[in-house]
Amino acid sequence: MTPRRDRTVTEIEVVPAGVPGSTKSERVRAMFARIVPRYDLMNALMTGGLDRRWRDAAASAAVPAGRLALDVGAGTGDLAFALVRAGAARVVGVDFCEEMLVVARAKARALGLERVTSFIVADALKLPFPDRSFDCVTSAFLLRNVASLRDALAEMTRTLKPGGRLVCLEITHPPEPFASIFGLYFRHVIPLLGTLVTGEGAAYRYLPASLAPLPDARRLAMLLAEAGLADVSYRRLGLGTVALHVGTREDRATA
Repeated sequence: MTPRRDRTVTEIEVVPAGVPGSTKSERVRAMFARIVPRYDLMNALMTGGLDRRWRDAAASAAVPAGRLALDVGAGTGDLAFALVRAGAARVVGVDFCEEMLVVARAKARALGLERVTSFIVADALKLPFPDRSFDCVTSAFLLRNVASLRDALAEMTRTLKPGGRLVCLEITHPPEPFASIFGLYFRHVIPLLGTLVTGEGAAYRYLPASLAPLPDARRLAMLLAEAGLADVSYRRLGLGTVALHVGTREDRATA
């Protein structure tokens, strides 16, 4: 699927409830810090274990073999490790939640991947890297959580070398007739499961709420094109509930 430009996309801010902070970034960071202990378990339960397969698909789409990769919103490191399995020479993972990265570093030690991975605290809206630093850039389930979607895409594009790929894996609005069934699961079952497993029901009520203002897969592809990416395409996974977007930075791209 190839997008056309669309200037009509607007951003509506949705923030987590019940956590401290005066901005969306502060409150999302606080939310993730609280759910770290059961974060990986909840991902597996919510997706029936498919989240690992989706991250493997994202890693493969980045074509990282022998290259330097950046994973933005790395969380506990699973996409970074998928990039290593796909052949990346080195992966830098960034996230603004130190508590998440503590788990990622522990996983790297357990997997013997400390030499090929590094995890640093950084904001997706202000990445601490020069222009054109990475051969490929990825993110998984990040875009709903940023304060500015356009700024996040611009920053990821800025750090990408010409000819390199940007890959975004994200929950999306599924097509009918599955949308109604998914909506019931997402709005009712997930918050209940989150409460039982993590004790943090508010975080898993924020999850479905954060999807509402996110552009659908077609419009998100348009935003990637506006950020300076060429050959933007996407495919749906998980019965259409997840979208995997891919774009290539052109020589003339600016961000």
